[in-house]
Amino acid sequence: MGDDTDPATDRTGLETDIARDLRALTAISEQIGHVFARSNDLRPNDFRALMHIATADAEGAPLSAGQLSRSMGVSAPAVTYLVERMIEAGHLERVADPTDRRRVHLSYTDQGMSVASGFFGPLSTRTRAALACLPDADLTAAHRVLVGVTAALREFYAELPEPGQAAE
Repeated sequence: MGDDTDPATDRTGLETDIARDLRALTAISEQIGHVFARSNDLRPNDFRALMHIATADAEGAPLSAGQLSRSMGVSAPAVTYLVERMIEAGHLERVADPTDRRRVHLSYTDQGMSVASGFFGPLSTRTRAALACLPDADLTAAHRVLVGVTAALREFYAELPEPGQAAE
């Protein structure tokens, strides 16, 4: 990668700005998630589960209930109860893994996708409008930043002690 930094740019300041922006993004995303959950009779952990499942699906790595339990840091029985409620409510379904029929993944139902699209569709429209004036090169750079920060967060999370364990 070439050195395209401007010596007049305060890199530490830019990194601080990005960190602050990501905290603001996280905070408002959480507020929107709570509104979605309340408006669809979901509990906060139900929405968290839906976000984990949607993210895993988008990354091409659908989650099993056990993986969801680990991702959320909740017990297997709690996730089983959550998944059963979400299936009964029509948000989720269990889908056999096409490469190993013994494994089962969690997936949104058409109804669940419709509910999410109905709520988040206007946000998608606003986001596209907000980004419309930016050149593709800026969006590509922003994507690289977000991928890098997400990787750093995942690495940090993987190194954290399990609940109930002391840090080393």
